[in-house]
Amino acid sequence: MDTTNAERNVLAEESRTPAAPDFGLQPTLIGETISLRPVRAEDFEPLFAAASDPLIWEQHPEPLRHQRAVFAGFFASALASGGALVVIDRHSGTVIGSSRYYDWNPDTREVAIGYTFLARSHWGGSANREMKQLMLGHAFRFAKVVWFHIGATNWRSRRAMEKIGGKLSHAASVESNGIAHDYAFYRIDAPR
Repeated sequence: MDTTNAERNVLAEESRTPAAPDFGLQPTLIGETISLRPVRAEDFEPLFAAASDPLIWEQHPEPLRHQRAVFAGFFASALASGGALVVIDRHSGTVIGSSRYYDWNPDTREVAIGYTFLARSHWGGSANREMKQLMLGHAFRFAKVVWFHIGATNWRSRRAMEKIGGKLSHAASVESNGIAHDYAFYRIDAPR
């Protein structure tokens, strides 16, 4: 096949533009005090034990997630998502929470991190920051932008997001289980 100089230039330019790589949505990430690994069906009981405290969910758009039946739906969606991770305290081996990658868009190279909770025993320390640093580090191997969708009145999570560098982008109503909830959308751009 004969190509012109202009066509060769276009082909050369296209070969220099990196394609968006496939995002590994369920990595194993190991930090100093916590690790994250893909969620498995046998994680239900230890994860429910971590989630069964009503105070974890008091500011969340779905405040009844501490109830077994409600949590079972959350857990089923985590398994089906292909992006859910459990958080484990490395010193005790205890499951202390979960998080999830979702909405990966290879064209815009954007992904969201959310559905995150930690047992109250790990609030106020380094676990949340370490978890987000591990997840952001992995995400920025593939993505240019990471989004966080936080319930508009979840002030605890919104403050935590701002502490790790999240910038409020906009607010929007999002439907979940047939109910519209107001969310604040935060973003963190890949380091340059």
